Amino acid sequence: MSGHSKWSQIKRQKGAADAQRGQLFTKLSKEIIIAARQGGGDPNANFRLRLAVQKARDNNMPADNIDRAIKRAVGGGEGSELAEITYEGFGPAGTSVIVEVATDNKNRTVAEVRNVFTRAGGSLGESGSVAWNFDSRGVINVPRDGVDADDVALYAIDAGAEDVQIGDETIDIYTGPGELEAVKKALEEQQVAVDAAETARVPKTTVQLDEKAAIQVLRLVEKLEALDDVQKVYFNAEFSDDVLAAYTS
Repeated sequence: MSGHSKWSQIKRQKGAADAQRGQLFTKLSKEIIIAARQGGGDPNANFRLRLAVQKARDNNMPADNIDRAIKRAVGGGEGSELAEITYEGFGPAGTSVIVEVATDNKNRTVAEVRNVFTRAGGSLGESGSVAWNFDSRGVINVPRDGVDADDVALYAIDAGAEDVQIGDETIDIYTGPGELEAVKKALEEQQVAVDAAETARVPKTTVQLDEKAAIQVLRLVEKLEALDDVQKVYFNAEFSDDVLAAYTS
């Protein structure tokens, strides 16, 4: 499992603390607004919105907050000025980093993102500088508890999954972006519990980091994710479970 996948699981476990700060709900609202603005306010007809709403529910976001976000998007009011922007940069030890943001002030956001990279010893790059090393894919995470991993892998592959990686705690299923919904639905029809399902940027090649460099990269990623406008951060670093455990302890 890549370093990014390990870190994503840790973030989900930390979701309650993030929600207490209110930051997680703000990010979830932005994703709902953008999804509804692009594909309409009906989750049944808008898969991106359906994923965003489900993620909000999984993180205990109140239904009223979800409804307000959708209404703001389709009503053309607050939130209609949000823009999606992708920044690319280089972190410690030559790692590649992609930062996806949703912002109503591009100048403020790029300054904040650049400052985090600089303070971490990295640099903000030009468009295309690292994106070539990432593929857009659907990613589904299934907990190992109580399931037969081989059966889950067969269900996923039969439904159109491209790859399945069986780890100690989760089964990570990779699909083409267009097949994410079909594979997720097929798993659920087989009573397989899906912990998370989303489109993500998956690195084609990774770099293995020692403990010092791994901690530097994790600090960079965490500081980027702490910015209000940042929605997602992807990176191509690999590191051991022991390093991640030590960092998050």
